[in-house]
Amino acid sequence: MAERPRNILICSCEDTMQLDAEAVRRGCRGAEVTAGRQLCRAELDRFRTAAATGEPLVVACTQEAPLFSEVAGERADGNPVTFVNVRESAGWSSEGAKAGPKMAALIAAASETSPDFPLVSLSSEGVTLVYGRDERAIEAAKLLAEHLDVTVLISKPDKLEPPRVTDFPIVKGTIKSAKGYLGAFELTVDDYAAPVPSSRGALTFAAPRDGALSRCDIVLDLSGGAPLFPAFDLRDGYLRADPNDPAAVLKTVLKARDLVGGFDKPRYITFTESICAHSRSKIVGCRRCLDLCPTGAISPAGDHVAIDANICAGCGQCAAVCPTGAASYALPPADALMRKLRAMLTAYREAGGARAIVLFHDEEHGGELIDALARHGDGLPANVLPLSVNEVTQVGLEALAAAFAYGASAARFLLRAKPRHDVAGLAKTIALAEPILTGLGFKPTRVATIETDDPFALGDALRAIEPADGAPRPASFSAVGAKRDVLRLSLRELHRAAPAPVDIVALPEGAPFGTVKLNVEGCTLCLSCVSACPTGALSDDPDRPVLRFAEDACVQCGLCKATCPEKVIILVPQLDFRAATASTRVLKEEEPALCIRCSKPFGVKSSVERVAAKLEGQHWMFKNSAKRLDVIKMCADCRVIAMSEEKFDPFGAPPRPNPRTTEDYLREREALERANKPDS
Repeated sequence: MAERPRNILICSCEDTMQLDAEAVRRGCRGAEVTAGRQLCRAELDRFRTAAATGEPLVVACTQEAPLFSEVAGERADGNPVTFVNVRESAGWSSEGAKAGPKMAALIAAASETSPDFPLVSLSSEGVTLVYGRDERAIEAAKLLAEHLDVTVLISKPDKLEPPRVTDFPIVKGTIKSAKGYLGAFELTVDDYAAPVPSSRGALTFAAPRDGALSRCDIVLDLSGGAPLFPAFDLRDGYLRADPNDPAAVLKTVLKARDLVGGFDKPRYITFTESICAHSRSKIVGCRRCLDLCPTGAISPAGDHVAIDANICAGCGQCAAVCPTGAASYALPPADALMRKLRAMLTAYREAGGARAIVLFHDEEHGGELIDALARHGDGLPANVLPLSVNEVTQVGLEALAAAFAYGASAARFLLRAKPRHDVAGLAKTIALAEPILTGLGFKPTRVATIETDDPFALGDALRAIEPADGAPRPASFSAVGAKRDVLRLSLRELHRAAPAPVDIVALPEGAPFGTVKLNVEGCTLCLSCVSACPTGALSDDPDRPVLRFAEDACVQCGLCKATCPEKVIILVPQLDFRAATASTRVLKEEEPALCIRCSKPFGVKSSVERVAAKLEGQHWMFKNSAKRLDVIKMCADCRVIAMSEEKFDPFGAPPRPNPRTTEDYLREREALERANKPDS
């Protein structure tokens, strides 16, 4: 964890909220806390003096951050100033008098910096396709023609007035399919045709054709039909409006005018192909991310999947459910988010707070609701700690486990009443967290969503949460490393801190933890499951026929089950807290088959004996020849030598029966009919 802030400025905002500087000082472990009444105006010199020291500084105000940044910038040698909102999040509340520990928690969390994230560059030259059904699309194009390179595509036009001057192309056609993103759209158009120049009273078009391709940078969809893309509002460069709503059309036109030049967007997901458990040998195992991606940015690519960073909108569901950690969120990474949780909950506890409720929210929706609740309602309860993330759907099991290990009593996810995309991934994460928490002695319904666009409904939902104690022995671990490692660490610490720890917790189907059960009698130790396992959970021994299993490495991808030719593998989702320290266990072991010529082990004794028994006297190569049958009981090298010494003829098969033709069947049928025909 980063060093706690040493120099903190808090302000009562003209005495509109109560300050508990001592609680902030306890939570931030003896930091120098300066309290003011109007730091942004009458007491600005106090901020100027603190900033002039060049030491790290935290200011508990975000409204006047531009002013403070300007003043702090007067000294180029000073460290950057961190700003944190404690007014709307804590002070402006009916429980503001008890919000001292909460303020300390928010300040400590804000002091945890996140690493830089990579960017993806998009480029647009302004080539725009306006897609519509009538004159309204043409009118929108006229607004854009001076700024963008516009083409209008009209689907099934009806009596369009020919333009006096062709300022931009107007063609007809219906978009059949679309792919791409800002700067790189590719559309397939059916019924495509250009107008004839001699159109007089209404536009007439040449002979249409199907399958025409259109490439453009921006698509303005005013067709009023079904969107061209899933989760269309998350697709960069695709703008859509109801043609019957002039205000919405104008707003969309203004957005399109700004989409020229170079743009940077975060590369939300860091992907490691080598540990992806999607498939092996063209057999599909894990497809969690494929089933959840709302934008279609993920596609199969051999043994792994591929994530198109240009299309990815950053919902984070793929990273939240990825069992191996191949997909991990970068804004911020899982370990950085957990360090923020640690700082917040530890500071809250040390400042005297109890029964903390962590509220995960985004800024665009959740931040506005929290602000409105503080300004027009009772504000957030004093034990509700808001934590802003890029998307609430990015939060995975590792963050939830860490939050409860650090002492949280409950967690809530603030969602829109009608989410912009499917939140099935978050529902799966909650469905996985609940049985783990319940199994470890926490009361049920510790994790849930709040789906509302009403700030007052948000306040009512938070106050309706029944208070419960957190972990009796809160953890203090610091998370560093890859997602799967961080997840294992969080679960171990949660188990240690839990009220009633148990060794094994049963999990729902699809969980990324579990064991395998093997029908030992049916297993032939072919070891195809070992070659298919992407994580090394199943392993063999080069010296003996044995199948081993390490539960800590199993992600329940199902590749072993799908690959097994005997279908003797059963997946059992569970969380065994002993697995991290347990050695691999033997699922099946047999005596090796020893070569009867050189005594070298070369296979499984029972399998060799079973094959020999089935072939003896049944196959033409092994009839009346004990030496031929002995070849099966030899290793590969000795088998070749024996066949050469005995001059076995691999082509000495008896003649194959003549192939049966249609005439043979007809002849047999006629003979059968004659035989069954009664004598006349």
